[in-house]
Amino acid sequence: MSPKQIIFFGLLVFIPISLAAHFLGWSDLIVFVTAAIAIVPLAGWMGTATEEIAVVLGPSWGGLMNATFGNATELIIALIALNQGLVNVVKSSITGSIIGNLLLVMGLSMLLGGLKFKEQTFQPVLARINASSMNLAVIAILLPTAVDFTSTGIDEPILQRLSIAVAVVLMLVYGLTLLFSMKTHAYLYDVGMAEQEPEETDIPDLEADKDSAETEAHRPNLKLWSAVLLGATLLVAAESEFLVGTLEVASKQLGLTELFTGVIILPVIGNAAEHATAVTVALKNKMDLSLSVAVGSSLQIALFVGPLLVIAGALMGQPMDLDFNNFELLSVAVAVLVANSISNDGKSNWLEGTLLLATYAIICLSFYFHPVIEGFG
Repeated sequence: MSPKQIIFFGLLVFIPISLAAHFLGWSDLIVFVTAAIAIVPLAGWMGTATEEIAVVLGPSWGGLMNATFGNATELIIALIALNQGLVNVVKSSITGSIIGNLLLVMGLSMLLGGLKFKEQTFQPVLARINASSMNLAVIAILLPTAVDFTSTGIDEPILQRLSIAVAVVLMLVYGLTLLFSMKTHAYLYDVGMAEQEPEETDIPDLEADKDSAETEAHRPNLKLWSAVLLGATLLVAAESEFLVGTLEVASKQLGLTELFTGVIILPVIGNAAEHATAVTVALKNKMDLSLSVAVGSSLQIALFVGPLLVIAGALMGQPMDLDFNNFELLSVAVAVLVANSISNDGKSNWLEGTLLLATYAIICLSFYFHPVIEGFG
């Protein structure tokens, strides 16, 4: 059992603690903290179950399932917050996820991987494709915000219709990116994995036979892992209810604004399992896979989760548009700019990781000292 799995097993104890805190009427701060910690291992189990089921379904359907459930935890938290009318918190969590994955996760991966291997490489072609997709994401939240900013008295229904139209375009693009990565240009995404294989052994044929036998022997139990996925999803939904219900009071008790909680705290909680995965594979010198996790998660948030929340909000009677706070928009643009400039050469080292983390730290400090704005209490 890996250290990550041991930690996730240990953190499961916070599930009954958070349930007791909620039903016994403990303070909102205790409920918030215990629910937040409980979500971390549950997200890890959701990810593991998804991967195991994907093995049974095969590369195409398995890849689609991994892509769909990649940010399921964060989507559940956002849907519950949206249902409770916390539209600005949901918007903040979207921008915070993009920023966190591009700067915090990629930065930690490059830093720790660079300290161990000095210099790591990944496919520059994929870096350029990801950069173009992230630029589209910035444009998608920039233009509706610019329309509102440059117009005098634009009606909310018009802005809402614009946001829904943009959301549909982004979801179509997301579907095309899946087609590109899983079908028409899947070989680009396999190169990084394939390059790692020959170095693992001095007797390739024997090891290949052994790996093949182990793969055949490891046939996941579809019913078991489906039940695990369902159970973990239901528990995440329950814990998210506790988390969102106590967010306002707990934020005040911690001395934090809801803006900071939405942009910084919630994304870290929702993506903790993915963060651990990205760093772990970077330490195994698989930077292609690490960046695929970090950047892929950002793209999924920008092109699928965010647009889906816009449409879901309209259906739930909680209208949500793509008119973001100007400072959030600026922070996303900075994160995308810095991440793209560092990753465009196909190489990484510990200093580049440090630069990404320093940018993230500055953004965190800026949000911490940012005054409370309208809509956040």
